[in-house]
Amino acid sequence: MASNNFDPNQNNQQKRRSDYSHFKTHKKHRGLLWSILIVVLILLTGGIAYGYHAYNEAKKTFNTTFQAGQTNKLRNVDSVIKEGKPFSILLMGTDTGALGRNDVGRTDTMIVATINPKKETAYLTSIPRDTRVQVKGDTQPYEKINAAYTIGGAAGSVSTVEKLLDIPIDFYAIVNMGGLEKMVNAVGGVDVVPPMTFHYGNANVVKGKKIHLNGKEALDYSRMREEDPLGDYGRQKRQRQVLQKLVVKGVGITSIPRYKQILTSLNGNMKTDMTFNDMLTIRTKYGNASHHIKSQTLQGQDAMIDGISYQVAPLSELQKVSHNIRRTLDLNDSTKLTSSSTDTGDDSQYTSSTSGSGY
Repeated sequence: MASNNFDPNQNNQQKRRSDYSHFKTHKKHRGLLWSILIVVLILLTGGIAYGYHAYNEAKKTFNTTFQAGQTNKLRNVDSVIKEGKPFSILLMGTDTGALGRNDVGRTDTMIVATINPKKETAYLTSIPRDTRVQVKGDTQPYEKINAAYTIGGAAGSVSTVEKLLDIPIDFYAIVNMGGLEKMVNAVGGVDVVPPMTFHYGNANVVKGKKIHLNGKEALDYSRMREEDPLGDYGRQKRQRQVLQKLVVKGVGITSIPRYKQILTSLNGNMKTDMTFNDMLTIRTKYGNASHHIKSQTLQGQDAMIDGISYQVAPLSELQKVSHNIRRTLDLNDSTKLTSSSTDTGDDSQYTSSTSGSGY
């Protein structure tokens, strides 16, 4: 996310990615998963406002998203949030269908969100899905980090990120784009101004021409990648565009039937180890943290190793990103990250072939 307007054709392409500043400020919610989480919190607040019946509907829905016992907590999370201390969430996104299937797929998006109530700021750290790591329990010496979820589920992803950056992960949330169609229909569709002209599935759009999208159209609009000159970066931009519109319409929903439709759309499309009571506590103590969003990206080096393309994160970058995250959590800098502990396969023979990514 360090550069949401990244253009691989710009003249500064050869600039080392580690030269980009960390934790850049954003006035809008720019992470795919963070946007969805904000929607959830908005719905929760709305449920309380609508009274007892709607509150119970919200509670019932969020109880179905709860997934207990998946991770080993590195600290007492209940104490952390009850005392209003900074906490972390690993946000993961997938596009493989309803959660809970045998084929869990890989995570397309991975963001460490750290929430600091005193600073009223949410810090988002994007981890490129091709980052080279070792995954506990895997038969291969190295994997792309997006395979950690396939190999070990949410617990595998959490432990891999914790070891990679020497940080505690207090909660996780995994969502998928399969629920987007239902959510868009639940709010009555969304209006977007496409950044490019294309026809993909149900989406037939013209650059600069405002269009109203229903659920199927919005899903295909968010999925198209091959025709976009920015590839996955362009797709992510369109996903954020749809989700930001979804948030705005979600705030304005006042009818109980539409509210129930939105809640129903979450079923099977979100899993988290955050309980309904955790959400209530977080909404009460951390609500203002969404006023300021800052972001950074773990900047690796493009490398082709044994015929597989990776992002290899140098030790200096891992230490820098780790220190930034730990400071947002009011923790001391890590002393554990060394060349032998990172498990990224960082080696001087692998050099950056392009200036790479930004989310």
